Amino acid sequence: MHYAPQSEPCPLKYSPFKSCTVPRPIGWLSTVSKSGTPNLAPFSQWQNLTFDPPMVMFAANQLSSGERKHTIVNAEETGWFVWNMATYDLRDAVNISAMELPEGEDEFERARVTPQDCISAPGSRVLESPAHFECRYLSTHRLRGNSNHGWVEVVYGEVMHIHVNDDYLTPDGKMDISKIRPLARMGYYDYTSVTEVFEMRVPGAGSLSNDGLEGKSSK
Repeated sequence: MHYAPQSEPCPLKYSPFKSCTVPRPIGWLSTVSKSGTPNLAPFSQWQNLTFDPPMVMFAANQLSSGERKHTIVNAEETGWFVWNMATYDLRDAVNISAMELPEGEDEFERARVTPQDCISAPGSRVLESPAHFECRYLSTHRLRGNSNHGWVEVVYGEVMHIHVNDDYLTPDGKMDISKIRPLARMGYYDYTSVTEVFEMRVPGAGSLSNDGLEGKSSK
């Protein structure tokens, strides 16, 4: 099977594009509007960029109406957004927060999760989530789409505070991923959660290379 997506329709019932780059970590992002309304929404285009200093990015398509998503607008207007780790236990709340709700409705209430104060970010984080990043907004890069829904905005942020629930740390100070079961996107309507972890070390890697793999900063 082959097709050119710019000029040919997909020959399959479901497009394989989103189900090839998998699993994708979920950016479950909380923000607050200028008027003080909390917002919570998941994004499946989310990733770390670098670790020294820690920076992240997420991408958000516009709504089919052509409107920009509240998360983008809030991040730009307040200068902050917060990442909350999405887990298997929180899957229903994550899914509910994906609903397109009118401006002014509190997604924390709709998803039945508890808001917790941040240190620097003006909005809240999800208390039930095991880890959070408070991210200072840096910039937005817009890429043209073939439709209103195809337009995408890539947002960059610098992580200013990292919160981790101590109950989800191993005795040697690692995140207990098997216990957390982070949620990930598989394309279509499919998700997965991490239940198996194995270690691989690069043969012959020096201490500086290992520092990078472990995410150790220069400080």
